[in-house]
Amino acid sequence: MSVTVEKKDNNMAVLTIEVPAEKFVEAIEQAYMKQKSRIALPGFRKGKAPRKMIQKMYGAAVFFEEAANIILRNTYDDAAKESGETIVSRPQIDITQIEEGKPFIYTATVALKPEVTLGQYKGVEIPKKEITITDEEITADIDREREQNARDIDVDDRPVQDGDRIKLDFDGSVDGTEFDGGKASDFDLTVGSGSFIPGFEEQIVGKNIGEEFDVNVTFPEDYHAENLKGKDAVFKCRVNSISEHQVPELNDDFVQDVSDFDTVDEYKADVEKKIRERKEKAQKSANEAAAVRAALKNAKMDIPDAMVEEQAQRLVDEFAQQIQSQGMNMQQYMQLTGMNEQTLASQMKPQALERIQNSLLLEAVSKAENIEISDEKLDEEIGKMAEAYRMEKEKLYDLMGEESKEQMKKDLAIQEAAKIIAENAVEVDMPEEEETVDLEEAPEEN
Repeated sequence: MSVTVEKKDNNMAVLTIEVPAEKFVEAIEQAYMKQKSRIALPGFRKGKAPRKMIQKMYGAAVFFEEAANIILRNTYDDAAKESGETIVSRPQIDITQIEEGKPFIYTATVALKPEVTLGQYKGVEIPKKEITITDEEITADIDREREQNARDIDVDDRPVQDGDRIKLDFDGSVDGTEFDGGKASDFDLTVGSGSFIPGFEEQIVGKNIGEEFDVNVTFPEDYHAENLKGKDAVFKCRVNSISEHQVPELNDDFVQDVSDFDTVDEYKADVEKKIRERKEKAQKSANEAAAVRAALKNAKMDIPDAMVEEQAQRLVDEFAQQIQSQGMNMQQYMQLTGMNEQTLASQMKPQALERIQNSLLLEAVSKAENIEISDEKLDEEIGKMAEAYRMEKEKLYDLMGEESKEQMKKDLAIQEAAKIIAENAVEVDMPEEEETVDLEEAPEEN
């Protein structure tokens, strides 16, 4: 096999791969062996017809498509390595010669990894941000803790009140006809939550357990079901149970139950400390991201479209795995959003481009700074992973191949490069509209 490389503009290249004629003949024979059981010729039992007879009957090219696929599967990876280029996209294949007795020749159009010309990456300017903590933030954190310690107490000596959690039977109809989704038994409802259409929950307030009553409502004009928009409906209802949601008061007893502190003041001080630590961590991550963006503006790189498309597809695949973990598949997502995979991939392109640029920049900085990850540092990181996965470190080592370990070293080197850029950045006052950072929503530190 021979491989020649023709470089094109925008970091694209065309590999021309020539496979010896005898290898193509072998592929034709493999294709024949794979397909012959499905072919019947007069005078031969099914699957017993000789290859030459089948080719004579159906044409010399009858097995070419499958043979070409065999050749491509068996040769492209080796050809890519032989080219000596760093290929960063799937190949676009074109067959230029396919004939028995002659070399099989095809081309692969690919994107090559771009070279990066670094500009200033030390001393870049990033926005200066002061960390502030408000009383409202402290109260919100404490209220979340109170809510987590809340209890639902069954009550049967009073009617439904706003805020109660009830179990409700309901059966809805429009003009005396039931409709889809309008009926349920023991439905869990928090009264006043706005879960039902406007006017529904207000009519439950004051009703007693076991009481049967009608709720009269009108569906909104913008309701999602066309057949119910603007329609008057009657729901026959019955309250089966009432629970009172009790949130504990903020006092010393509560503080002693949920923390190691004795008083509300001590607890509030600790909550403020934790909020500050959280914001400082978020600020560090945000500063790093801002510094990398600033360094990226000073760098030059020519990103091929095919590389962006490849990365966008990876993001789509990651998104598919994410929503699958939430109980939804891509087909359901596409139906709900009215999108298709091509549209989603197109929307992912800006994010894909940013990810590529950041990665290439940090690789270049890592190289410029001669960052090398020692085996000891790798061992330390694998130890942290093992602890996170609750595995023995030795077992995790056994599961990780050498390629995975080398990739992990590269990832760690990139993280170190980002830290170098951030640690050497200069914080300056910038107009608010030029750079805004939400310290609560900033990405986690690598």
